[in-house]
Amino acid sequence: MIRRVVLDVLKPHRPSVVDLSLALSSLEGVDGVNIMIYEIDQHVENAKITIVGTKVDFDVVKEKLEEMGATIHSVDEVASGKKLVEAVKTPQDVSARI
Repeated sequence: MIRRVVLDVLKPHRPSVVDLSLALSSLEGVDGVNIMIYEIDQHVENAKITIVGTKVDFDVVKEKLEEMGATIHSVDEVASGKKLVEAVKTPQDVSARI
């Protein structure tokens, strides 16, 4: 069972991020959706989409995105299981200061 998925998505200007967010948040098993646009060009927008829920069905999410004209570039994070596990910083993540 997927609890959180973070996607890098290419979408047309229409539908709007509001409409896309509402469509994704209405899917069964989805509790919340966050869409952040990080790049816009003449015809498309690049978006980071975070979806959380009790039982997110990735195939249904992908189908809904494609139905709305969007394409998944990459799956950047997936959290599954009974409990969400947050990433923690380790010494490898911290850059050394000189």
